Amino acid sequence: MTKQLTQQQLDELAKDLDAIRDEVRADLGERDARYIRRIIRLHRTLEVGGRVLMPFGFIPPVFVAGVASLGLAKIIENMEIGHNVMHGQYDWMNDPSLHSQTYEWDTVCTGDSWRQTHNYEHHTYTNVIGKDRDYGYAVLRLSDDEKWHPLHLLQFINYVMLTVFFQWGVGLHELESERIRRREIKLSDKKGFLKDFFRKGGRQAFKDYVFFPLLTFPVFPIVLAGNVCANLVRNLWSSTVIFCGHFTEDAETFTEASIEGESRGHWYLRQMTGSSNFTGSKWVHILSGHLSHQIEHHLFPDIPAHRYREIAPRVEAICHKYGLKYNTGSFGKQYWTVLKRIGHYSLPDRVRMKLEAQAT
Repeated sequence: MTKQLTQQQLDELAKDLDAIRDEVRADLGERDARYIRRIIRLHRTLEVGGRVLMPFGFIPPVFVAGVASLGLAKIIENMEIGHNVMHGQYDWMNDPSLHSQTYEWDTVCTGDSWRQTHNYEHHTYTNVIGKDRDYGYAVLRLSDDEKWHPLHLLQFINYVMLTVFFQWGVGLHELESERIRRREIKLSDKKGFLKDFFRKGGRQAFKDYVFFPLLTFPVFPIVLAGNVCANLVRNLWSSTVIFCGHFTEDAETFTEASIEGESRGHWYLRQMTGSSNFTGSKWVHILSGHLSHQIEHHLFPDIPAHRYREIAPRVEAICHKYGLKYNTGSFGKQYWTVLKRIGHYSLPDRVRMKLEAQAT
């Protein structure tokens, strides 16, 4: 559990973190603009390369190269461009194509739905059980706050299905299916959302599974298979990155009561203790949209993400200053704790507590 801080310490914590935010914001400029434009060029090059290679996929190495190129393009567009642009990280550039309120990304989820469920709900109520629906995505039990049910024994199947079809799961997140099951709302209440979802989802499916394969009709099955594989690569990677940022063993959860009258310092504290980082190379950071620095992202969601690597040592030093754990580790280590958590809470409480007692 997180060390309890006094209100004075929370106020000082807020000042320390505000100072980092203000310093970075004051320094934004051409360097950041060059970075995002370079990433956009890389994305376009990889996408064109993947589309060009795919019709020659009857040659196995070319098929692998085409899938890799298109899959990487989709990852970069979703993670380093779309996600970060929609957080307002580049609004200061006054470029209509990079504005947070109008950007539409290459995935099933509409930009408006993402801005509501992620930018507002998740980032405002990070890991607050009952408020942050991103915690477990309504299909995974990850804490004692949810009562165990025999169906939870199968939650590894739910986890695999969620990762394989991640873009569709995210696209349907605003449907609030759990509330429909509890009869708190009706399906008809989501008519507007469903209309937008089917329009965007249909357009995405048509583009990848009909339009581009038909352009190369003689090798239609090969191009179709390549596009399916590229989307699978993107889904597996993006879901794993997000899970490693939120569902690790040491990522804390919070009650609704604990955030009543929450000060800025307490909000900062919750972001730091409810998030997780992982280490890696420069390209691991880029391909994760710099969500390898999930702690810094939750503290400063509207700061260009490529800056997180620079400020991370300062954030870690602030954690140590106040006796807080800076939750980081290798990608493999963090992912393993995610799997352990999913397995842990799939078990009946009595079995889980017995295993916990044996471990201690």
